[in-house]
Amino acid sequence: MKDGAEGAGRAAPAGRKDARRNKEALLDAAAAVFVTSGVDAPVRDIAARAGVGLGTIYRHFPTRADLIIAVYRHQVDACAEAGPALLEGSPSPAAALAQWIDLFVDFLVTKHGLAEVLRSDDAGFEVLHAYFLDRLVPVCTRLLDAAVGAGEVRSHLGAYELMRGVGNLCIGADSDPRYDARRLVAALVAGIRTSPS
Repeated sequence: MKDGAEGAGRAAPAGRKDARRNKEALLDAAAAVFVTSGVDAPVRDIAARAGVGLGTIYRHFPTRADLIIAVYRHQVDACAEAGPALLEGSPSPAAALAQWIDLFVDFLVTKHGLAEVLRSDDAGFEVLHAYFLDRLVPVCTRLLDAAVGAGEVRSHLGAYELMRGVGNLCIGADSDPRYDARRLVAALVAGIRTSPS
């Protein structure tokens, strides 16, 4: 009997890891579907992309709002966690900042669609917006400070201003195929460099 209990104890963490991995894959799939088809995309499209059944999605996220909020938080967390890794693995702090801004743009294009849905619950939206700022402004600050410290980026711009500027350039990118927000954001990033990249 003891052996079975020990085996169950060992299996439980592995089961939790699998469940966590499945949930993350599901959130990644939902984010990708939201980018291409909008937040009103059929849940079956998300299930197909994630390689799971509809029941799995509804078990994790009973309502569409639950799924949207989870995708939003998941993307904020992924963007926040990418910053330090990019800073450590990039050839320069300015390169890390530029790569992080690219990830931030990907997030923002999805976020604008999510924000429209979340606006119906202003209190919930405010909580998520505060989470967004609390998680991402410090990451952008660290990247920007490193690039300024290396003499690669001008010091006249703060992280919050840079993020707001990038955000404003991304408005409309999800609804107008003629509008290339990424090109404009690249021009903004090039404009804060102290020398050509």
